[in-house]
Amino acid sequence: METPIIKIGNSKGLRLSKTILETYKIKDKVELIFEEGRIILKPIATPRENWEKEFIKMSENNDDKLLINDVFDDEDLEEWI
Repeated sequence: METPIIKIGNSKGLRLSKTILETYKIKDKVELIFEEGRIILKPIATPRENWEKEFIKMSENNDDKLLINDVFDDEDLEEWI
């Protein structure tokens, strides 16, 4: 596919169609990968996407218990008071 490079202020840019954005799930950012004479645009997935639903499922399954204590027996908590 050939597409023009367009002027954007003092820079130049690449315009991607709505179809390309939707097909490749491109939101606000892409990662640029430079490889042997090519530039690859890679969509950046939203970090922690759907975590809220997963936390709810974990809680419902009683699978949200701490694996280690968040306070150890030998910790001196007095310095934080």
